[in-house]
Amino acid sequence: MKKVLFKLCIVVVTMGLSSCHNDQKATNEGGWVKIDTIKSSTYQEILQFPAKIKASQEVNIAFKVSGTLQRLYVREGQYIKQGELIAQMDSRDYELQLQAVEPEYFGIKAEAERVFALYADSVATPSDYDKARYGLQQITAKYENAKNQLADTKIYAPFNCFVKTCLFDPPTIVSAGMPIMTVISSDMPEVEIYVPASTYQRLADVESFSVKFDFHDEPIALTMVSVSPNANANQLYSVRLTLPDSIKVKPTVGMSAMVNATFKNQNSSEVTIPASALFSHNDKSYVWIYKNEVVEPRQVIVSSLHLNGTATITEGLVYGDIIVTAGVKNLKNNQKVKPLQSKSATNIGGML
Repeated sequence: MKKVLFKLCIVVVTMGLSSCHNDQKATNEGGWVKIDTIKSSTYQEILQFPAKIKASQEVNIAFKVSGTLQRLYVREGQYIKQGELIAQMDSRDYELQLQAVEPEYFGIKAEAERVFALYADSVATPSDYDKARYGLQQITAKYENAKNQLADTKIYAPFNCFVKTCLFDPPTIVSAGMPIMTVISSDMPEVEIYVPASTYQRLADVESFSVKFDFHDEPIALTMVSVSPNANANQLYSVRLTLPDSIKVKPTVGMSAMVNATFKNQNSSEVTIPASALFSHNDKSYVWIYKNEVVEPRQVIVSSLHLNGTATITEGLVYGDIIVTAGVKNLKNNQKVKPLQSKSATNIGGML
């Protein structure tokens, strides 16, 4: 009877040891996992800004003298060439002013010329010469001012442009310097964006600008021409960019667009990984490193999590590391796993 019991004990212990060995083997052998390789830490940053199309020049047109607006020769939206007459003021008062000063000018001028001739012959005194010279300078300035004021009763187009707005209609009385219309240049318009201070400080690192319009399939390269050194009320800085002359369809002033600012390549210790690769232990973040068909944990520093399901890692990963990106919760240290094969582009659905 004792021999039978002894044999039964040996069988039970043997079965128990076998069971423990099988359980340990099952624990160390895992299933399939999804892996990914950490790419190079060199990246190119692209920032996007809303933009407006602006005229390269926008000018308020005004008379230099006061008076009654007599006639406008243009209308809103009209194209006008440089030097074309666009507005005229009632000039009667300025014509009378010139007529009053003109005889006085010619009289003093003739008298001064006689004194100059006598002085050259040593007949007139130096005092007579100085009085004639100063008198001529004074009346000449008065005469030229009268001529200029009469000329200023007409306004001519400063450059090839379009009339944006007409602010007054005849016969409105306007003061000197009061805008009567606004014109915009007919040249290629510019693109204007507003950037925050953080981007303003890095504009020297921008490699290229490009703009995308709804009516144009491909992005259009831009060239930066000016940057405002002063921030507006919203602490934004104005940046002006020019469009190439080669574009077939020219955007019009007031259009909206989106501008991409591409910065120069930068080296960084930061890498971006799927957030699904992270797991937590003792309030610290880890990933599983895959090597030689086994996994081992490695602590990482997470700087931020993103809405697109990715995470930015600042420490713990380097170029070439292979990490597990799915099924991380059930893994254990030194567990043997099998990587899932990438789906073929021609094997839609992974059925083959």
